[in-house]
Order: sequence, then C-alpha cells, then structure tokens
Amino acid sequence: MKKSFLLSIVAILFISVLAACGKESSGKGDKVVTIGVTGTDGQMWDIIKEKAKKEGITIKLKEFSDYTIPNQALADGEIDLNAFQHIAFLNQFKKEHKLDITPIGTTQIAPMGMFSDKYKSPEEIPNGGEIAIPNDPSNQARALLLLQSTGLIKLKSDFGLFGDPSGIVENPKKLKITPVVAQQTPRVLKDVAASVINNGVAGQAGLNITKDSIYLEDPNSDTVKPYINIIAARTKDKDNKTYKKIIEIYHSEEVEEAIKKDTKGGSIVVNIPIKDLEDVIK
Repeated sequence: MKKSFLLSIVAILFISVLAACGKESSGKGDKVVTIGVTGTDGQMWDIIKEKAKKEGITIKLKEFSDYTIPNQALADGEIDLNAFQHIAFLNQFKKEHKLDITPIGTTQIAPMGMFSDKYKSPEEIPNGGEIAIPNDPSNQARALLLLQSTGLIKLKSDFGLFGDPSGIVENPKKLKITPVVAQQTPRVLKDVAASVINNGVAGQAGLNITKDSIYLEDPNSDTVKPYINIIAARTKDKDNKTYKKIIEIYHSEEVEEAIKKDTKGGSIVVNIPIKDLEDVIK
C-alpha cells in the first residue's frame, strides 16, 4: 500500500511538472510574429524587436526587394504582418488582386520629393525637359499631384488617387513625363531633368529627402493623408492583441526618436487610430 501510494505521488508530481512545462512553452515567450518589410537599415526595428521581446513577442523580419510581393505573402500566410506601404497603395493592390488584408495601425508619412542633378528648383526645368515618376498606380498619381503643386502641370479636376499622365490638362513647358519602376527613379537622375522619388527609395539610394530634394511634398496637407504608411494584417486578424501590442510599441518615444535619426528627419511619425481614417481608406 505504501509503495503504491508513493508511486501515485511520484506520478502526480511528474504530471504536474509536465503541465508546468507545457504552460511555459505556450506562454508569451513563444509568440513569434513575422513582419514583411522592404528595408531594415537603421535602429528602428532593433528597438522594436528589443521592446517586443520584453513583452514576450519575438519579431522576425522578412525583407522583400519588390513592392508587389509583401501583400501576397501576407494574404498567403507566409508572413503575419507587413510594414512598407501607404493606404493608397494597399487599397489599389488588394482591389486588383482580391486580397482580404487591412490596415491595423499607422506608422509614419514619408514625403515624396523631386530631385535633380542639373537644376536647383522646379522653375529652372526647361521646356521639353523629361521628368521621371514611379510607375505603380498610387505613387504615379501621387507624383503627378506633386508636380501639379510645383505649378509645372495642371491635372483634371477629377484626377483622383490613381490617375496617370493622361490626366494632365495643362503642360505649358511641354514636359515629357516618363513613368519608371519606383526603384529606378534615383538611377535615371543623370539622364533626366528631374525625378520624383519616394522617400524610402531615396534613402536606399543615399539621397537625403530634406537636403537633396529640389521640392518636397507638404506632409501636413489633407491631400497627403492617403499616403500615410500603415501596418497591415489579414482582415481576420485585425483585432489580434499581440499585433496591437506591436502597434503600441511602434509609437513609443524611443522608436519615434530612432525614426527621426534613421531618416534624418525625412519621415514623420503618424499615430492616428485606423477608425479615424476610415473615410480615407474607403
């Protein structure tokens, strides 16, 4: 009886240890979140990963070299979140590809700029000059809106967020507007009068958006709200508490300071609840 009783106690203790191990292995230290990005330079992500680790979240970054891949990877479950695009780009992409993904948090706005190796202001660009712009629908339209704000061209009143050069109604200098792949916009600088370049692409090419551009988009304009960058998730995961914690970490003071340093002041952190941007998203 005593031997049987002792064996029972040992068995109970063994099961208890196993249960405790099971709780530990399924605890917060096991939450792994893979985020798709198009660049990992700078301190921002290191700080986010460090702060997330203290909350029991392990962040893994998967870097993509092409804007067309991270959304499909998210929809297919290859990654859990992505952080590389603005609202307008996401809306157009998921509409064209019928993807069920959605913004869950804002990150920053990266003003688009016009650069030139030959001229110091838009006004100096001569008649017949060639201007390169990104060729994806949302950034192409954004670049044309920027050109309109310089006074070089005028767009039709219903141009919208996904217009193309056919929407130009006035072009007094008869400028040649040439859409190219976004990543190519810095590389063609030597061949064109000017090039309109996304903030992130400019940074990757070693250009300082605030110091090297000859014209910069106004980040406080209402017309720029569709270009607020976001973190996206599959729609079914939009209320995931772990993902919301990552959004919260992104907007910590340390991360904001890192973004300022990483972008040399070129990007502005935006912390607007997604519900307050529903009209923009729609």
